[in-house]
Amino acid sequence: MRSAVRKALGTLTLGSADRNRRLAAARSIFNTRDSSALELLGDAIAKETDSRVKREMERARAAALLASDAEESDKLAAIDVIAPMANQDALALLTQVVSNDSGAVAERAERAIAEMQSALALWATAQNVVYGISLGSVLLLAAIGLAITFGVMGVINMAHGEMVMIGAYVTFVVQDVIRTSMPDLFDWSLLIALPLAFGVTALIGVAMERGIIRFLYGRPLETLLATWGVSLILQQAVRSIFGPNNRLVGNPSWMSGSLELGQLTLTYNRICIIAFTLVVFAALFVAMRKTSFGLQMRAVVQNRQMSAAMGIRTKWVDALTFGLGSGIAGLAGVAISQIDNVGPNLGQSYIIDSFMVVVFGGVRKSLGHAGGRHDPGGRQQVSGALLRCRVGENPGPGLYHPFHPKAAERTLRPQGPGAEA
Repeated sequence: MRSAVRKALGTLTLGSADRNRRLAAARSIFNTRDSSALELLGDAIAKETDSRVKREMERARAAALLASDAEESDKLAAIDVIAPMANQDALALLTQVVSNDSGAVAERAERAIAEMQSALALWATAQNVVYGISLGSVLLLAAIGLAITFGVMGVINMAHGEMVMIGAYVTFVVQDVIRTSMPDLFDWSLLIALPLAFGVTALIGVAMERGIIRFLYGRPLETLLATWGVSLILQQAVRSIFGPNNRLVGNPSWMSGSLELGQLTLTYNRICIIAFTLVVFAALFVAMRKTSFGLQMRAVVQNRQMSAAMGIRTKWVDALTFGLGSGIAGLAGVAISQIDNVGPNLGQSYIIDSFMVVVFGGVRKSLGHAGGRHDPGGRQQVSGALLRCRVGENPGPGLYHPFHPKAAERTLRPQGPGAEA
């Protein structure tokens, strides 16, 4: 009676007219490795016309064969079907085969496991590279602002990370208002947050420059200490308003999900961040080259005294430049809110890496950052994975490990790869 019921249920699922239902049934049998479904799978494979569903059914049949008392030749053929999958499910299946079988079957399974582990290691490295590129894209946005303020004004802004944090909190506030008042607009929340984050952080930057920094030009130590004090004030202000806990920032529907390429998972939010960074970088490049403000900014960088003599209001160029750098950091905060927790210490997590991008790219060569941005992010992702493999899940000084080669490189080429030789 039970076998009849099981056969009837299998016929309804594996023989369903719905392609997705047949696909789900094949994957379910692969996971359960139900040897009683072998006959049903054989009939379903013979009738199947969809190549993808047929492939899944063949893999399910191979998994069921390996869990049964089938002949050795059948199990060897089943291993040949499973081996090309090269994923964690196939690895677990063949590991179980090695434990339960012996002889030629176990030897073939061990060889397949070794091949899978090599393939998975390559896929894991590629995944870390993708994460490094997306992290490097965010670092580029933060580093461009640092480079602009230092290149034009000679100011090291220790509160730059807090501009990133404020941009992320602006995104949280926008989404919170939309959730409570206009939930139908949630998919537009990031597009609404972008100009608001830029405007808020740019205004804070201009206020900092007009209220504090303009009195400290030519005194780098004092400006560094003053901006560090501002960073502490901004952190405490955020804690007082929003609390010390992390805040939830959601992904719009068009940024949710992922794209599977083999064992490589490309999440849509990271793809969008990379594309957004390229758009911002291109827009900034055009603004620097094609607008009067960009021309004035470049003139001040090259010769401040001559620019003032030619009628350029260098003080307002300084203020607007500081606002521009802070606004770009706010845009970086919007991007970071999609891949990281939003909390009062968010800026401190990225400021060190951003400074390294500026140093590596050359402080007066903005294009240098396009090449330098991925280096700390990529090195941190890849070296962090290697350290976890070698010393466990707590790598200790993993954050600084990617920067050791940079110290030697900066000694040999102080101006950075983006600078002229």
